[in-house]
Amino acid sequence: MICGVSMKTVSKFFDELTTAELYEILRIRSEIFVVEQDCVYQDLDGKDYKSLHVFFEENGKVQACLRSFMKDQETAQMGRVATLVHGKGLGRELLRTGIEQIRIKQNPKQILIEAQCYATGYYEREGFQVCSDEFLEDGIPHVQMILKLQ
Repeated sequence: MICGVSMKTVSKFFDELTTAELYEILRIRSEIFVVEQDCVYQDLDGKDYKSLHVFFEENGKVQACLRSFMKDQETAQMGRVATLVHGKGLGRELLRTGIEQIRIKQNPKQILIEAQCYATGYYEREGFQVCSDEFLEDGIPHVQMILKLQ
């Protein structure tokens, strides 16, 4: 049970994903980042191939997802954090589950994110700290944030 709903947690590297799972991940990212946020950008950036994908699935449909890839030997970079349901705690559960899975499967010393500025509080509640000045990414204000694990 995730947020009172029967959802399955899935954590897989790219080569382990089924075509249906990959389609669902790309669908939710398009729905949130392109349609909901009205931002035209190149989602398919080649980083999915080397990423760990963590997602919540209900009846074969992805409800929330994120990805993480090793930026260097000590740093995992988390991104593409998306949830279809807002205000119910699903994002918090996704972030906590993602951090746990990154620790287990990638074993970094720290996790880096490039967070949209409006969402910094969401990440700060889980221990991330702002570590850069504000910058624009696809026309949206962002900051880098870091979570020290070791």
